[in-house]
Amino acid sequence: MGGQPLFLEPRLESRLRSLLNVPDLLHTLAEGLGSPLNVVVPDQLADNLSQFRAVYGSHHLSGQVYLAHKANRSSALLRRLAATDAGVDVASLGELQHALGAGFTPDRITATGPKNAEFLWLAARTSVTVSLDTRGELEQLAALVRKHVLPRTRILLRLSGFEASGVRVLSRRSRFGTDVGELAPLLEAVERHGDVVDLVGVAYHLDTTSLTEKATALEGCLRVLEECRSRGLRPRAVDLGGGFGTNYLADGGQWDRYTTELTEAVLGTRPPLTYGGHGYGLRNEAGTLRGALGLYPAHRPVAGARYLDELLAHPAASLGGRPLAAQLLEHLYDLYTEPGRALLDQCGLTLTKVLEVRDQEIGGPLAVRLAAKADDVALEEHGVLVDPVVLPRHTTNGAAGAGTRTEPVAVHLFGSLCLESDLITRRTVFLPRRPEPGDLLAFANTAGYCMDFHATRAQHQPVARKVAAWQEGDAWRWCLDDQYWPTTPVGGAQ
Repeated sequence: MGGQPLFLEPRLESRLRSLLNVPDLLHTLAEGLGSPLNVVVPDQLADNLSQFRAVYGSHHLSGQVYLAHKANRSSALLRRLAATDAGVDVASLGELQHALGAGFTPDRITATGPKNAEFLWLAARTSVTVSLDTRGELEQLAALVRKHVLPRTRILLRLSGFEASGVRVLSRRSRFGTDVGELAPLLEAVERHGDVVDLVGVAYHLDTTSLTEKATALEGCLRVLEECRSRGLRPRAVDLGGGFGTNYLADGGQWDRYTTELTEAVLGTRPPLTYGGHGYGLRNEAGTLRGALGLYPAHRPVAGARYLDELLAHPAASLGGRPLAAQLLEHLYDLYTEPGRALLDQCGLTLTKVLEVRDQEIGGPLAVRLAAKADDVALEEHGVLVDPVVLPRHTTNGAAGAGTRTEPVAVHLFGSLCLESDLITRRTVFLPRRPEPGDLLAFANTAGYCMDFHATRAQHQPVARKVAAWQEGDAWRWCLDDQYWPTTPVGGAQ
């Protein structure tokens, strides 16, 4: 490949690092349960929740943190969260049923996303708060409540299309929510159906990492709440949605170097860094770089709870310039958040077995075939670039066995489907040594969206099984994901 290896080493906090330090256990699990295998760490979820709660406390705000259930289907993670004071945001009928069965009471559940009649009925029947995207959804819900004599339903109005005052700044367009320009008829519908719905607040959903855009939306929501109060409505909460982000990489310098070298590779001034010359959205047009880099910013020092803290400290220009948190506190509004990826940060990893290692062109990357499909890992489906951790099958005092070459190598990671497009990673991955058949590659921090959001049973190949793991003193214990409960006794797991 030429030049120095371009590593993108994963950020590993204490729990995941400790788990990766017991390779014999991980190999035993993969041998017994198959590859790929997802391992979740429920106790880390509780720690992440504490970090979000600390931000609420530092700004003297009340409210609720709702895990975005869509980010992971794990029963163990959901049940562990039910043992805390947090809530869960569900976006389908199945997720609502899962949450109720995991131990969440309806007052700790919000229902969002596209909704059919069955989803709306069960949410209203169980007194779950429903976040409505359109006036049509409101009309449908009101009709169901009246027809089936259901309890008066708590609702949030999800909005979009916010504008900042002064310099024109628009929040990103979203297919979710009603444009604030259509607020008047929406509120008129709320007033008309006041006998069957109770407006508890407003919400927004923005698929962006931009703090400024999110601050614009929150500021717009505060103005909408004032409009509601002027009409005699009594909303009491703002739901910020999710999008607080995760820092995947240990070293920001590695990220900067990689993206710089990728640009040079696209322009042809250095050897390719991807399979087939894939540019991740960049392209070379007659020596000019075109397009936009379609990658998640994998090194994000300000992410998760820290991102929320900075958002709340952002000044509200149209409301006197005071911090957004001060505006919430002054009006005694509750703050709702719906972190998915951020709340699942460091909550799991995906194990994949090396099936075959072969040379391709002389001096080029090795071809490494894994016992997994691209959809089983799905990091790149979300634009996340991060190296796997190599767990050798045969070790001597924790080191690679005798005869194994230990210098860094470039590899292309292929999946197990009979498809040219089944690439675990499109990029050339640099590993600290040549992998061997039987080794495991552990992809860290896959609990948020990357474990099972895209998983399929293509070619009759199974989806990854899932286990839950936790520490007891210096030892790691485990059980199958659906066998985990907060009451799981020591004798009931391995």
